[in-house]
Amino acid sequence: MMTFLITWQLHQGKLHPTLAHFSQLSEEQDQAMMGEHIKMIGRWHDLASGTGVAICESDSIEAISAYALKWNSDMDISVQAVVDDEQAKALGSQLLV
Repeated sequence: MMTFLITWQLHQGKLHPTLAHFSQLSEEQDQAMMGEHIKMIGRWHDLASGTGVAICESDSIEAISAYALKWNSDMDISVQAVVDDEQAKALGSQLLV
């Protein structure tokens, strides 16, 4: 399972219609948009600037990409694979000589 950091910036003039659409999604509809291969850890929104961040887990970059494509007509999206402290320390310990 990989962890992904997703950030977004809504396109100019898209905040209100996108927020209205998002606010009407049920949990089931939201999960259906993500698909069965994505587990959402959390999402945070800065509504004043039209930006946000999400952390999710998946074993499929294709699933993450497909999810991002469902929203990218309304926003610029960045997806990055990230590691937690434990993973970073394990990798860092391999650098010690």
